[in-house]
Amino acid sequence: MTNKVRANGIDIHYLEAGKGEPLVLLHGGFVSTSSIWADHPGAYGSRMKILSDHFCVIAVDTRGHGSTDTASSDAISYDQLADDVIALVGALDLHRPMICGFSHGGMIATIAAIKSPASFRAVVNDAGFDLLDPASPSFTMMRQMLGGSPTATAADPVVVQNVFSMPQMGGFFERMSADHGGNWKTLAARAFACLTAPTGYTFEDLRKITAPTLILTGDRDICCSVEDAARAFRALPKGELAILPGHGHSLPDAAIHATAEFLARHLA
Repeated sequence: MTNKVRANGIDIHYLEAGKGEPLVLLHGGFVSTSSIWADHPGAYGSRMKILSDHFCVIAVDTRGHGSTDTASSDAISYDQLADDVIALVGALDLHRPMICGFSHGGMIATIAAIKSPASFRAVVNDAGFDLLDPASPSFTMMRQMLGGSPTATAADPVVVQNVFSMPQMGGFFERMSADHGGNWKTLAARAFACLTAPTGYTFEDLRKITAPTLILTGDRDICCSVEDAARAFRALPKGELAILPGHGHSLPDAAIHATAEFLARHLA
């Protein structure tokens, strides 16, 4: 079921599916809840059913993505994105929902749990903890991917189209442009700053999260290394760690099953 709710000054679009305890689900960067992403390895898409078989899933289009706040040209920050989620939890009157995010969404979920620890019952950060390191190579990689050089200061639409059209991206650009229309250029410009510079949060801030938290990554992930996963796990008061053998920066069924098992166990 498609819905919108007014929270933190914007109308946030979300899908709701399944029954049971609420689970807020946050997609990766430049993706959304649209069916366009159904079978893409970097999106929850059809894999969301695995989660909605067990929980009431509230899958959010984050600010600037999908059908949420696409008319604005203002820069997007992680603080703002986390505040959006915290406000959505209040607007929907959710009582301590679980929260899970992949990549960009994992970072949002984690910052929301840092800022409002009492708001969440359990947290899953799936390959979204690299930006907790102010010296992460991911910042340089994103400047290259969005701006064309390690020192880029703004997104270049030509570079974005070329990079996201590479065969290994699995039709990412075609889906992104179909999903966002002409707004994909605005989205790249709005998201550039938060993806290419330190967030203001570090691994030490994970100590503020009081809920059980799963750190999840693949042993082939070029963004979120096993070493950084262990570093995040050790900083968490109630942390768990799962490393998926043979997987990179994507959302295989194994990651969804590990997420569902973790959440179900902590609900019990």
